Amino acid sequence: MAYDPLTLLLWAWIAMAGWMVVLWLIERVRRNTSLADVGWCFGLVAVVADYAYFATGEIERKLLLVVMVSAYGLRLGGYLLLHRVIGKAEDQRYQRLRLVWRLDEPLRMFGYFQLQAAAVVLFSLPFLAVMQNPRPPFGLWELAGVILWMIGITGESLADRQLAGFRAKPWNHDRVCRDGLWFYSRHPNYFFEWVHWWAYVVMAIGIPGWWLTWIGPVVMGVALVRITGIPWAEEQALRTRGDDYRRYQDSTNAFIPWWPKTSQSSSAPFRN
Repeated sequence: MAYDPLTLLLWAWIAMAGWMVVLWLIERVRRNTSLADVGWCFGLVAVVADYAYFATGEIERKLLLVVMVSAYGLRLGGYLLLHRVIGKAEDQRYQRLRLVWRLDEPLRMFGYFQLQAAAVVLFSLPFLAVMQNPRPPFGLWELAGVILWMIGITGESLADRQLAGFRAKPWNHDRVCRDGLWFYSRHPNYFFEWVHWWAYVVMAIGIPGWWLTWIGPVVMGVALVRITGIPWAEEQALRTRGDDYRRYQDSTNAFIPWWPKTSQSSSAPFRN
């Protein structure tokens, strides 16, 4: 039995609101707000899988989208779970929020988790739009989108692995990572995350509701570059790595990978 898109979105929001309440209760005990980020990733996978079961559309296309969102969400969610939650101290960005919120912290943290629930529904719209493609699968635009998706997922995974490998070495704890993709961008993981969302725009070219797919790259791009991504990460890096990171800022693009302005100096390891 197929449901109309508005009904699916309503049920997705109700389910994600409940899911985030559970994670918020766990956060009250564990005191690690990165649980919300993990919940966002896993929640997106669950919502899109639900759409694939209940929405109209070609089964082959829906299965493809489930594979794509699962590879994206489970990888990123698993990475965050291992590197930011299990056995890890809470990210300093969230620690500072607790200090700022003070007595209002429990309620504000609840609101933050619920904001993540709404974000799951918002970012599920590109998938739902692509599922409604009235054309038979798979056209050239869809294949081009899959190729772009592979570039985004591969780049983000590689950047995360390179950073994790760098941080795993104890002598690098006070140094700036310039390994691999981090030589060309200060935030290559964010860049390829953004590229990944363009894949659904390309897949949906020419279909009704195409504009919904732009939610992914536009909203995610603004969030990464202007709000919760680069600004927070750079503030923390400047505080912990000081002059080393300032030199990195002077030589290396923040977002789009490119050759450093002074490749010789940017490749050299500096210490604070």
